[in-house]
Amino acid sequence: MDGNVQLEKNKKIGRIKFFHPKGNSLPSNLMDELVQAFEKSEKDPDIRVIVLESKGNSFCAGASLKELKKLKNIDETTSFFMGFADLLNTIRKMSKFVLAKVHGKVVGGGVGLVAVCDYAFATNAALIKLSELSIGLGPYVIEPAVSRKIGTTAFTQLSLDSAEWKSARWGLENGLYAKCVTDKKALDQIVINNAERLSNYDQQSLRHLRKLHWKDTNNWESLLPKNAKITAKLALSDFTQNKIKLLLNE
Repeated sequence: MDGNVQLEKNKKIGRIKFFHPKGNSLPSNLMDELVQAFEKSEKDPDIRVIVLESKGNSFCAGASLKELKKLKNIDETTSFFMGFADLLNTIRKMSKFVLAKVHGKVVGGGVGLVAVCDYAFATNAALIKLSELSIGLGPYVIEPAVSRKIGTTAFTQLSLDSAEWKSARWGLENGLYAKCVTDKKALDQIVINNAERLSNYDQQSLRHLRKLHWKDTNNWESLLPKNAKITAKLALSDFTQNKIKLLLNE
């Protein structure tokens, strides 16, 4: 299974749901489908607010290690990490607010995906980890999004503690999450309440406010591709390839 992405509409709310059997990891095809879903939501006049969510136990396991292991040259590997760059830039340039519904663990690139959403709601099970350093990489592509959300001090701590899970409470205290609730039922309610509230506001006001929130980020157009190349070079190292094989039990 390569996973799937679904876009559903309910009144003025668009719900983008993704799934991959490997902990909701993100292979290239899934990132492309997410970009397409966001672009379709942006163009749909009936959608005023977007909710990003996933199925299964984890919210997102980040980059697909299985795909990463198969990449053999710098062009292929750069293209893979450009998938993250394109996804983050697509969400950044939206005119509609994006809410993240985080029901479970978030790892690596998944942290960047949560960070680039405007408003993230989570359960206590939504633990956080940037694991890149432990396998010879670094969260270069997602760094602008994560640092913008939680600040450089918290990002430094999170990226250095690459083998350590941070609690959902840590995510709340450092600004990754706007609200943290006890269970999925409470999460469903708080997400729908906020989505409905925002969907009933004036669209022009929402559009201008979101543009204000995202000021001074136009440099991401060149910065994220540059960081994708840095990550690609590291991903091809013997150290990283051996770590990936160990994680995949190969």
